[in-house]
Amino acid sequence: MHIRLILQPLMATFFAVRAGLSDGRRGRPAFLWTVITHQGDRRALMREAWKDIGKVFVFACILDAIYQLIQHRGAYLGETVIVAFVLAVVPYILIRGPVARVTRKNSHHEAAEKETRHAA
Repeated sequence: MHIRLILQPLMATFFAVRAGLSDGRRGRPAFLWTVITHQGDRRALMREAWKDIGKVFVFACILDAIYQLIQHRGAYLGETVIVAFVLAVVPYILIRGPVARVTRKNSHHEAAEKETRHAA
């Protein structure tokens, strides 16, 4: 059952990279910064993030509950939610913004190179 400690963050990372690439191509600001500073965009961003990470979070809860039943002969809801949050949501939040920033920066460099080639 220790595979969940690797599998769940990897799944969250996959979804974060996918969302970050999309954000970067659209020129959107970093996810966490926007959630914190732009109250008007917060609800839509959180809904979008939950759409990406919700299944991973639920899967993490189920796996942790199974683990607890096997190891501790009981399930603890608070512990399950905390573990699922740490393994699924935290990696998503930490990775999405930097991926968007790098993608946006690379997109600007590629656009500038194309303009330079066309001008020459």
